[in-house]
Amino acid sequence: MRHVNILAAAFVTLSAVPALAQSNPINTGFLPPTVFQAAGPTVTSIQGTVDQYRAALGATNNGNAVGPLASGRREINWDGGGSTATAIAGTPFTGFLVNRGALFITPGTGFVQAPLSGLATTFGNPTYATIFQPFSPVRLFSPIESHVTEVHFFVPGTGSTPATTTGFGAVFTDVDHPDGDGPAKKHGNRKASTLIEYFGTDGDLLFSSFVPASPGNASLSFFGIVFSDPRIARVRITSGNVAPGPNDDEKRDVVMMDDFLYGEPQPLHY
Repeated sequence: MRHVNILAAAFVTLSAVPALAQSNPINTGFLPPTVFQAAGPTVTSIQGTVDQYRAALGATNNGNAVGPLASGRREINWDGGGSTATAIAGTPFTGFLVNRGALFITPGTGFVQAPLSGLATTFGNPTYATIFQPFSPVRLFSPIESHVTEVHFFVPGTGSTPATTTGFGAVFTDVDHPDGDGPAKKHGNRKASTLIEYFGTDGDLLFSSFVPASPGNASLSFFGIVFSDPRIARVRITSGNVAPGPNDDEKRDVVMMDDFLYGEPQPLHY
């Protein structure tokens, strides 16, 4: 029953997402985390930073091994071993709950894992076949009818034991705002669109930051942090400033996600 209660509480937390505003590390009495971030037009623009982040989390990718393990990291690349199929799941999305200790929740109707053509079909927007690019081929990840995703951590192999992690990072594609294009009086002062917030076991906000942007279509961005000890119980991602859909304009920054990386989930100690 504890697992069911956790899922219910997690969903409630999504009912009110704060407005985007520049944020800073929260004073929790601990040392601040190490931050890794990069953005640019190609995979190589962020590859070095992602590799450094992998090493900082733990050199070994623990894959689907039963945990908790003493060290290492977990990764989700949404590619299903190179699958080109479009996969849609509801919320909560439990596909990686048991084998990698991650549960995904959105206030929308669910999630999609798809190649570019599948995104175009899913959201009824043919431009999605060209304005994004994957970091790891071939599929990207997105909530449906929302632009908010929450990640909750559990001990891999259990599916029910709450856990915390030292860090979490993610790859994004086509983070445009602020993009600096056009006359100021036309566009105004644009704010960044993509935000990651990190929460502790008591629901306290540990750290938050915007994801770096890169101008032009199909750019790639990465943001991740690492604490010295496992204290992150939940992550909230606001990807873009609007949910994906058939109608886009210059004020809408629709963002897709790719690889998720996080430290080996460790059981809570009460």
